[in-house]
Amino acid sequence: MKDKERIKGIVEAILFTMGESVALSRLAEVLEVEEEALKDLLEEMKGDYAGKDRGICLIELDGAYQICTKIETYEYVKKLVSQPKKRSLTDVMLETLSIVAYKQPVTKQEIEAIRGVKSDFAVNKLLEYQLIKELGRLDTIGHPIVFGTTEEFLRCFGVSSIEELPDIDEVQKQNFKEEAIEEVKTINIDL
Repeated sequence: MKDKERIKGIVEAILFTMGESVALSRLAEVLEVEEEALKDLLEEMKGDYAGKDRGICLIELDGAYQICTKIETYEYVKKLVSQPKKRSLTDVMLETLSIVAYKQPVTKQEIEAIRGVKSDFAVNKLLEYQLIKELGRLDTIGHPIVFGTTEEFLRCFGVSSIEELPDIDEVQKQNFKEEAIEEVKTINIDL
């Protein structure tokens, strides 16, 4: 078989991507190689993965092959999988996050002044989701905590730095301000 290492890499990529077993016949068809030669190569790959320093293994299931994690790594994988899943962000959390992103470093009191309401829950959830972090404390009365965004925030929003966040032009700012004033008027009327 020509270019054995390249074929191993392709098989590895296919099995990793599929996440389930793939029949030997299907692999041979895709790779355009003889099944018997591919079976020998897969057996060689099993041996490669069998080393103690490897976290994955190659298994055969009724003529199909799959990449799996080794049993020895189960407890570590379980710890990661059993962690709570991140939930979607509510409008309140998005609003709070945008304030932190554009005004950072910012205190909770500044966030609440901008939003006009308490923000404890949103700030705590954003900390829990690791989208914001404590940057330190101000050297003023009460030593309030200062918040900023995290690398996780950058990853989630597909930017490499906060400088890449879109600018809000003056017209948008004025529209937001007018909408906020109208909302406050509506709230006051309903009371």
